Amino acid sequence: MGCFYCSKEKYKNKRKSNGLCEKRLRNLRAFEFKELRDATDGFSRMLKIGEGGFGSVYKGFIKPANGKGDSIVVAVKKLNPNGLQGHKEWFAELQFLGVVEHPNLVKLIGYCAVDSERVVQRLLVYEFMSNKTLGDHLFNKAYPSLPWNIRLQIALGAAEGLLYLHEGLDIQVIYRDFKASNVLLDEKFKPKLSDFGLAREGPSAGNTHVSTAVLGTYGYADPDYVETGHLTVKSDVWSFGVVLYEILTGRRSFERNRPPNEQKLLEWVNQYPTDSKRFNRIIDVRLEKKYSLRAAREIAMLANCCLSKKARDRPKMREVVEGLKRAMTFEELDGEVETAEEDAPPCSDIERPSDEAVVAKSSTRRMIQLAKLSESADSILKRRFVIMKLAGNPT
Repeated sequence: MGCFYCSKEKYKNKRKSNGLCEKRLRNLRAFEFKELRDATDGFSRMLKIGEGGFGSVYKGFIKPANGKGDSIVVAVKKLNPNGLQGHKEWFAELQFLGVVEHPNLVKLIGYCAVDSERVVQRLLVYEFMSNKTLGDHLFNKAYPSLPWNIRLQIALGAAEGLLYLHEGLDIQVIYRDFKASNVLLDEKFKPKLSDFGLAREGPSAGNTHVSTAVLGTYGYADPDYVETGHLTVKSDVWSFGVVLYEILTGRRSFERNRPPNEQKLLEWVNQYPTDSKRFNRIIDVRLEKKYSLRAAREIAMLANCCLSKKARDRPKMREVVEGLKRAMTFEELDGEVETAEEDAPPCSDIERPSDEAVVAKSSTRRMIQLAKLSESADSILKRRFVIMKLAGNPT
């Protein structure tokens, strides 16, 4: 199997890199299907820990490569045999994770590929991440809320993982599916990017983008990429901006069960500018005001830069990392209680009457006033008539 960035046809001068890739790929374990079936108790539902377009993920227990010592806990991803994109994504993950190496990328341990007349099996084996995903802790109330400092550490680690993909290899790697559910957390809540099925090699020399079919997740995909099909590393930067706001607010990028003006996260946060007194209304209430307001403003401004409409106006991931580090220097937990004035909804939330409604209401008031004047005049005339009649017919 050829390496994704060491193809001899395209990179004849990268023999050193080619050798490194082949060495890393050789370090992957080739598992027998029976071995992984036994490791997951027959792919038991009790051991299922995740599911996606690729297939299902199971917790498993394998023996060390040398057969000595205690079993190792792993995560086993099993391809859905009926999936159309499954094999392509399995192969992409094997190519990318088989050669990359970084503390903030999930480690691929091995793989399994079985081709027979009856069935085709494709599996990948990863290191096990005991604290699930960032999405679980942000959006699922069954999980404890992440403290402020842990959220920032997760954001920084994820940013450094993307930076490595963009600048730390011989070529650029575009992740293309950055979202909270793809950020795994280990026992110390250290983040690691996972699920590289949609990853793509960046543009070759002289090109500004990769033209490709639009793939990704709704709410996280770069609008410029969706509109043009032009994929760049700045597409990852846009997705990162979305997740930064998810970390601040504890809300998903899109939540259908919220009021219409709150369903789309980015539209909702725009109602509370970073320099306004209302800004702290967007901060996750589960933080219980234990956060740095100044750092939160810095992170929101950084997110806004990442979400710039034009890709060229977005920062590089190196600049994002530097911005997060600056924000983390503000350590005071000064989350404030909103004042009564700040509790008032933003202007855009206040339903203002139309000009036609104002005119109609004014006209109605005038009609009521004229009716009252008419009633008063009629009453006076009636009293005068009674007095005149009594004066002409004394008793």
